[in-house]
Amino acid sequence: MALEWEQVAIDAADPQALGRWWAEALGWVVVGEYDDEFEIRPAPDRMPGLLFVAVPEAKAGKNRLHLDLRPVDQQAEVDRLLALGARPADVGQGDVSWVVLADPEGNEFCILAPKD
Repeated sequence: MALEWEQVAIDAADPQALGRWWAEALGWVVVGEYDDEFEIRPAPDRMPGLLFVAVPEAKAGKNRLHLDLRPVDQQAEVDRLLALGARPADVGQGDVSWVVLADPEGNEFCILAPKD
């Protein structure tokens, strides 16, 4: 049996707003927009994507799953994402080479240092 990874589903209070934020942050395209779901992908025919799904409850606690993103220039990407509305996040990481940020709904993600 073969499986294909299609998307990561992310709970959201406002799927359209959060999905648009992530589309801008990643430079991805919108492939589905509905009242209670919003889907983005790297390109219309490329997977996996991110699917933002409306939920009634607010985020509680640290994410159990998060995205690690590796840029060419870590500080430039951190600055760009902060300007888009991300904010610094402390999940107990201490002194590490990556930067933990949170999206507008508080979902943590990491900006890794460039590969050597």
